[in-house]
Amino acid sequence: MKLEAEKKDLVQMDKEHLWHAMHRHKDSDTPMMATEGTGSWFTDTKGNKYLDGVSGLWCLNLGHGRKEIAQAAYEQMLQLSYFPLTLSHKPAIELSSKISEHLKGSYTTFFSNSGSEANEAAFKIARQYHNQNGNPGKYKFISRYRAYHGNTFGALSATAQANRRVKYDPAVPGFLHVPPPYSYRSPFGEQVENTDLLAAEYIDQVINFEGAETVAGVILEPFISGGGVLIPSKAYLTKVSEICKKHDVLLIVDEVVSGFGRTGKMFGFMHSDGVQPDIVTMAKGLTSGYLPLGATAVNSRIYEKFKEDGDLNHFRHVSTYGGHPASCAVALKNIEIIEKEQIVQRVAELSESTLSELFELTALDKVGEVRGVGFLFGIELVEDKKTKTPVSDVFMGKVIGVCKEKGLIIGRNGDTVPGYGNVLIIAPPLSSTVEDLQFVIETVKSVLYELC
Repeated sequence: MKLEAEKKDLVQMDKEHLWHAMHRHKDSDTPMMATEGTGSWFTDTKGNKYLDGVSGLWCLNLGHGRKEIAQAAYEQMLQLSYFPLTLSHKPAIELSSKISEHLKGSYTTFFSNSGSEANEAAFKIARQYHNQNGNPGKYKFISRYRAYHGNTFGALSATAQANRRVKYDPAVPGFLHVPPPYSYRSPFGEQVENTDLLAAEYIDQVINFEGAETVAGVILEPFISGGGVLIPSKAYLTKVSEICKKHDVLLIVDEVVSGFGRTGKMFGFMHSDGVQPDIVTMAKGLTSGYLPLGATAVNSRIYEKFKEDGDLNHFRHVSTYGGHPASCAVALKNIEIIEKEQIVQRVAELSESTLSELFELTALDKVGEVRGVGFLFGIELVEDKKTKTPVSDVFMGKVIGVCKEKGLIIGRNGDTVPGYGNVLIIAPPLSSTVEDLQFVIETVKSVLYELC
């Protein structure tokens, strides 16, 4: 009885005091409340167990209950509870070196708290770099429609998802948007081939139309994740990289979702040949969600401009908790586990068979396309395969709801493109067992066979 009373008190306090992210308020709602987690699974206050098929918010890459990660945070907090990176400390030094090692290049890293902040830092760095490199007019950034880059104002301005920006515009000046590499719904016409390469060439055209002397950078995810799991060919990013070099435009690769093994490579850009980004932003999988941490890794040739003499030539940007000693210690332990357990190789090996089984769903009338890379899968649902009319929000909610009833949490591209929130998103923890993955596959199949 006492336990039930405590649960009721928590529910009431939740309704009165806690503002939930992305939540459409209803007085009758009782939010799912988690109490504990093990591996890819968590338990709610009613004792129900669920497999987390979206890794929290794409971040719980190593699953719940990694004692060695918790121990790393504990030991660091006892040794050095806090120290600002206006000065320095060992965990941040070691982590910045480890990031360079895995990026396979010479990078200098600025730490923050989240992916949004990492992208904000990238924009400021890019503008200041061009200014100090003799090109003060380079201030514009190009991103793709359907892309998500964060919720702070600069990052939201780069985000080209209309539903995310309603009632928050006008955006920060200087952000331009171009069509995504989306072959299933080609922005260049249904009969057009090589949509992704046309999308890359469109970036070249926009730079020319705007004037290369005004464009500071192109920001993109290697694979658009929250916007519907869009998977371009390997040649796409290679082409974009070449375009950026031609125009002296910085290539900013947002690896907040794709980084640290999610796509079957340590970083998503590594699927494409000849790509070495000028700036790489990361968060989420950097700590597997155990503590907040964002990072902006800057190619050392860019960083050199910030070492020049002058009162205002240094990067005048600070984050109180960015690079917190405990967060850096957690990130180091997280990467150590990824290396030791060969997580990246494991994802690459298991991805193909998982995608193959999910691809069988394309036989259903309402499954327009199944897309995926690594442990990132998207299932686009349509009313009619010929017209590709998206299914309704009600239908999407029903699919997700029945999956939940069966013990599986999956997501969708909600609050993105008006009328096109019709892509189911599956992104389980990278440490998921073969049995976990089979549960995901069988559950999704059973639900779609039942409803489609």
